[in-house]
Amino acid sequence: MATLPNPLPKLATDPTGAALGLQLPPGRLLDATCEDESHGPLLWLAEQPAVPGAWAALAPARRTAGLLPVVLDAGGRHGGPQTWELTPEAMSYPGDHDADEVLADLWDEYAAGETEEEWPGLADAPASAGAAADDPDAVAVGIADSLLGSGGLLEDPRLALVPARRSADVPAAIGWTGPVNHEGDTARLCAVLRSWEDRFGIRVVALGFDHLLVSVAFPPTTAAEAEAVAAEHFAFCPDNILQSGDSTVRAYAEKRLLNQPAWHFWWD
Repeated sequence: MATLPNPLPKLATDPTGAALGLQLPPGRLLDATCEDESHGPLLWLAEQPAVPGAWAALAPARRTAGLLPVVLDAGGRHGGPQTWELTPEAMSYPGDHDADEVLADLWDEYAAGETEEEWPGLADAPASAGAAADDPDAVAVGIADSLLGSGGLLEDPRLALVPARRSADVPAAIGWTGPVNHEGDTARLCAVLRSWEDRFGIRVVALGFDHLLVSVAFPPTTAAEAEAVAAEHFAFCPDNILQSGDSTVRAYAEKRLLNQPAWHFWWD
């Protein structure tokens, strides 16, 4: 995967990040969990569990150092990111892929067996998006605070900082392999996330071993809009629908997408 200049090595001798304009709490650098460590550290990981307000405190790192915040689950039966299979060298570059083509391929491979419909194409951005006052980054702060305040989804949430061009690229930038049973090159899914950034104002908020949470600044506001997006979710993560208890794409759209400020994905 094409990479940006990595400011993380500076934190080895400057753990608070003062030289980068930061005031970091105690944390550590995490290298790839594969054998190839030539790319340097993948991320900075806080030592203490994250609490509401922690995301907002790290948000300036994007402007001052090119580091993007994300919440990682350091607990659970699969352990934290230090035990995940992080393989950035195996990832391509999200910008090399077309979201519509990626989803069409996945639809043909996975969703077509569950429905007789052909791939319908990408959904339009919600009609309300152009006039929406919500700032995607502010919505991400709110979702992060809600996640960290409520508990449940993540067993041991820790704030992390990742060098990436945009939030949608974070999973590929760290070589995250959570969807490997569905798609082996996470960068292809990040191409879809980029498209969702453009159309729905999403931000990658949290990653677990095999699940992903994004905030949504401009969610679908009508049943028709929600159903169109649900088709994309079906291709992106079939388990969301096939194993969610929602009997149809329409039921999934109405329950989990309509006016919802966050989307959660889980791959078996």
